[in-house]
Amino acid sequence: MNNPTQVEATHLRIAELVQSLHGRPDADSDTVVAELAEHAAIEIPGAQYAGITLTRNGKHIETPAATHMYPMLLDKIQQRHQEGPCLTAAWEEKTVHVADLETDDRFPLYRQDALAETPIKSIMAFQLFIAGETMGALNVYSEQPNVFDSESRNIGLVFAAHSSVAWNSARRDEQFKRALSSRDVIGQAKGMIMERYDVDAVRAFELLRKLSQDSNVPLIRVATELVADKTAAE
Repeated sequence: MNNPTQVEATHLRIAELVQSLHGRPDADSDTVVAELAEHAAIEIPGAQYAGITLTRNGKHIETPAATHMYPMLLDKIQQRHQEGPCLTAAWEEKTVHVADLETDDRFPLYRQDALAETPIKSIMAFQLFIAGETMGALNVYSEQPNVFDSESRNIGLVFAAHSSVAWNSARRDEQFKRALSSRDVIGQAKGMIMERYDVDAVRAFELLRKLSQDSNVPLIRVATELVADKTAAE
């Protein structure tokens, strides 16, 4: 894909995809990441399969989205040996390219098991910037060696950048909705305490917090149980 018009059209499709995902009310973070993986396998030249790798502290590895079983299996191999191109892309390098797994010796333990357990020969991994302590990588795979080129890298970097924005936005929306829901439940619990014990809002919250501390139970859970108990009793 060396035609500038084709490249521009691909960039526009990626931007439109992210915009459409962001604008959909039902697009939670799981939906967003699943659709991003599907489109990565289509848009990045040379890709047969795609997957998302997440890691916390460089040790625990998750695969929240994959277009085939092979990306999931390869992440399990990375978890097993604590090495691999996707893990390295997530934590150390912006892009990791394995042109031919048969000859690439950077990840010897991973390479051995990957060749034994999958037909994958080429991998290109792109770092994802995710809010918080989690790091991630968008990865594309092929059963043929030497299929990813500079155009694959350029398109992949654009796709990874857009994916990071889309996913972080979806996660923030979910966190905001959870925060609103928690505030509403805590407000209901406070109202119950105010009515029952004839105290003001400040005193009601102090009582709720003390109950949480004394029982070693999160405040939102205490509030939820109080509201649920009242609802059940009515």
